[in-house]
This record gives sequence, structure tokens and C-alpha cells, in this order.
Amino acid sequence: MKYLDISVVDGVAHVRLDRPDKLNALALDTLRELVGTARSLKKDRKIRSVIISGTGDSFCSGLDIAAAMRTPARIAKAFVPVPWRGTNLFQEACWAWRRLPVPVIAAVHGHCFGGGLQIALAADFRFATPDSRWSVLEGKWGIIPDMSGMRTLTELLGADVAKKLTMTAEQFDGAEAQRLGLVTALHDEPVKAAEEFAATLSARSPDALAAAKRLINGAVTGSARRTFARERREQLRLLALPNTAILRTAVLKRTTPEFRPRARP
Repeated sequence: MKYLDISVVDGVAHVRLDRPDKLNALALDTLRELVGTARSLKKDRKIRSVIISGTGDSFCSGLDIAAAMRTPARIAKAFVPVPWRGTNLFQEACWAWRRLPVPVIAAVHGHCFGGGLQIALAADFRFATPDSRWSVLEGKWGIIPDMSGMRTLTELLGADVAKKLTMTAEQFDGAEAQRLGLVTALHDEPVKAAEEFAATLSARSPDALAAAKRLINGAVTGSARRTFARERREQLRLLALPNTAILRTAVLKRTTPEFRPRARP
């Protein structure tokens, strides 16, 4: 990997944006690496969670617009959606993390601008330093978020607040981001906080976590009737899976569960 640093420790995959000299600004190759990494991790049933962070002084300062504009043909190609996924390269670099059947945690410090903010919002949880800097920065350049951000912003915020942040491109700190609902929790060491949270999640059935993520993500836009049907299907499946029995036995015996790899979908 040229722009990502990846390691796996105790079932937790650490994905670090690794372009510190550019404040982890996103090159087109970064987007391709993000998509490829997410797809690779999705196939590994031993992965329990993912932590996305940035090296150096920032999480991510957004798209490297100057570099991108030097290759207009590649930009045009990256805009073309893949029919069977419904996303183009820009969108899939974020949405691929929503497709993972494990919890994804963003650990944010420094800048979280533009495309970086959209990557963070595609995670299931966000831990951030109080002084981190956030902005839907696209408005500064006369454009809009187009890396799945319009969907995630409106899921987390009211329509008026999403419009305000998108239209003004105002900057705000991590404390304000939490007040608005963009940040799950504040911490001076967000990676450490993410690791501790990942350890907590590892004590839960990986199959139940995957089912919860699928259901809650689907319930945001699905009808109540469809959500109820999916609840029934997921619950019946969970009741028949080995990890559910393993957890039930561990709870009754007050022992630590030793889970099997996550079941295939």
C-alpha cells in the first residue's frame, strides 16, 4: 500500500491514512486502496472490528484537489458508477466501510475536512479529540459532498443542520461536532479509546454485531414493515448459529466466550 498503513492485532484491523506530509489528503490511489482494503477485510471472517485513523497531524484534510486536477481523464473515469454496486470510486471509498459486517470506528484528530469527514461518517462510530477541526469543506470550492456524504449527513443530522454545514462550509471543533451528533465520544487519545471500545465489542457475538449493523443501517430508510420482516429473519438465523450458543453457555457459566469466526452471510 502506498497511502495506507494496515495492521491486524487480536482481530482488530487498523487502517491508517498514511500521507502525513499532505495532512493525509486523498489522492485517487488512496481511494482505490480504501476500496480494496475494505473488500479484503470483508472476506476475513476472523476480523472483529476496524479502526480507521490518520498518521501525523491530521485524520484527513480532504481531497488533494490540485493533484486530482492534473489527471482529468482519471477523474472522469472515477466518476463512472459500477452498475451492480451503484457507487463510483469516490462514493465506494466511503460506502465500502458501510458494507463491512463488522463495527468500523473512526479515530479523528487534527483536520477532518471534506472527503475525510465523509470517510469518518461512513464509520459506525467516531471518537475524536475535542480540538479536532471539522468541515463540509466542499462548499468552499463551490461543490458539494459526493462521497456518500449527503446520505450520511442527513442520517445523523436534521435536514436544516445538514444544509447549513454543506452550504456554509463552516469549520467547527470536535466538541461542537459531538453536540451536533457527528461524534460518538470525545477523547484526548481517540485511537486508544477506539481500541478499548473494540475490545468491548469483541466480547459480543460477531454474528449478532453483524446482524445489528445490517438491521440498523437498513432501518434508516426502510419501511417499518420491511424492518420487522428483517428482524424476524436475522433473529431466527442467530438462534441457530454456534456463536449464539457459545455466548449463552459462557454467560450461564460466567466464563469468557471463545467465539468461532463470523458466520458467512
